[in-house]
Order: sequence, then C-alpha cells, then structure tokens
Amino acid sequence: MIVAITGTPGIGKTSVSEVLRKKEFDIVDLNKVAVEKQFLIGVDIDRDSKIVDVDKLNKYIEKNYDGKDIVFIDGHLSHLLNAVDKVIVLRCHPKILKKRITVKNWKKEKIRENLEAEILDVILCETAEKQSRENVFEIDTTEKNVDDVAECVLEIIKNNFEHMKKYNMGNIDWSEEILKEDYGG
Repeated sequence: MIVAITGTPGIGKTSVSEVLRKKEFDIVDLNKVAVEKQFLIGVDIDRDSKIVDVDKLNKYIEKNYDGKDIVFIDGHLSHLLNAVDKVIVLRCHPKILKKRITVKNWKKEKIRENLEAEILDVILCETAEKQSRENVFEIDTTEKNVDDVAECVLEIIKNNFEHMKKYNMGNIDWSEEILKEDYGG
C-alpha cells in the first residue's frame, strides 16, 4: 500500500517520515527521487523551487512500490500521484506554521504563499480531486510534536485505515485567518 504524507511546505512531513523510518517503515523521499531520477522539467525562479514531472514520478513510484506492504511517500506533491492508495494530509494553524517556516530563511513572498495555501486548504482540495473521501486523513499538527504526529499516523495504520472522526477530511478550517493582516510574513 502506497501512502502519501503531504501538506504545505514546512509543515513537518519529512520530520514525521524520519520518525516512521526509525520505526522500520519504508519511506520514499519524493524530492530526492525527482532529482536523482532527473524527473525535473524546470525551475520556478520566483518561487525558488524545482518543477517536477509528476507523470514520470508517478510511473516510477507505481513500478517500484506498488504491491508492497506500507510504503510512505514523503513530499508535498505526493498527493498528486495516481499510484497512491491513501493520503495523510498534515495541517497546522497558520500562526504556528509561520513560526516554523520563518526560520527556513525563505523569501517573504514564499512564506506568504505557503501560509495562504494552508489557510485555503490547497493541498486538501487537490487531494479531494484525486482521492475518494475514505482514502484521505487529516492530522492537525498545531499542538503536537513530531513524535505525537507519528503516533497519529500509527493510530491510523492500527485502525486499518478505517476512518476515525478526529482524522476525517474537512475537520480543520483556517479560512478566517485570511482576514487577519499578520498571517503572511
């Protein structure tokens, strides 16, 4: 089973994935695969980010990981892959996310764009376009440390990916934050 761990950049996907790796789960770093396998088709200079060929990335993931036990795909594009069976979307209140990503020394505009994406549920909306509701789980990381978030993921696994109300898609809503002046950097 291929499980995407996704969310707005800076939300903690890789940190959670590292905890899961220590618990002996297979983790695929989507960014690393894209670079190593040369699935890059350009650079977005304004966003200071690489543009990835998602179709090639999807074919690679499907070919190499389909049919395996549980494999986590770590990356903010992982929810866009057709090869994914389940998606875990990590979410964070914009004020806390702002604190987390400000230390990354990103450009002010990139910080603002990512905060807006979190407020407007961009990742969740993209996920909902690709996946049925029963395949999507949402975890609020706002008041949790990385080990707590990893435990939430493990709880979802232990429950055989059956839905629990606390992880249902659509429980988290930051939309009113867009009206506040200080959310964006």
